[in-house]
Amino acid sequence: MKRWLPFPLISAFLLAMWLLLNETVAPGHWLLGALFAWAVPFFTRQMQPVRAQKVRRLVVMVQLFFVVLFDICRSCLAVSMVILGPAKRRQNSGFMTVPLDMQAPHGLAMLACILCCTPGTVWVELSADRRQLMLHILDLHDEEWWTHTIKQRYETPLRMIFE
Repeated sequence: MKRWLPFPLISAFLLAMWLLLNETVAPGHWLLGALFAWAVPFFTRQMQPVRAQKVRRLVVMVQLFFVVLFDICRSCLAVSMVILGPAKRRQNSGFMTVPLDMQAPHGLAMLACILCCTPGTVWVELSADRRQLMLHILDLHDEEWWTHTIKQRYETPLRMIFE
């Protein structure tokens, strides 16, 4: 069954969306939608991402959620102060690299989400060997502080969850 219908839930969703978008339940649309719902997952099954890992340590996940929420709120205030403050303070932006120990693709994706959602930081590039992360920081006052913060507050819990 998996060989011919690799992702049945996706197929069901595609069929439902086909019928909703066409605003009809005519037999022809059922047939065409079923063909579409089968063909897309079947012909794209080789492009599917890495299978999801088992997530461990739910307590660490909850703690990380609140740490990220706090950091986002704190960064909103800090970015506001940089933007509304004196022009001299706006000249501290720059690029930096952070060495990474984490190799799990889902953990790296989560780290990218955290850093891009935090005001004042932008994930710029991940090296080919996944060992160096380049960031743009709006208020780059101390690279060591940023490296320590990213590694201790985000990377360490993500490694505990995904590795």
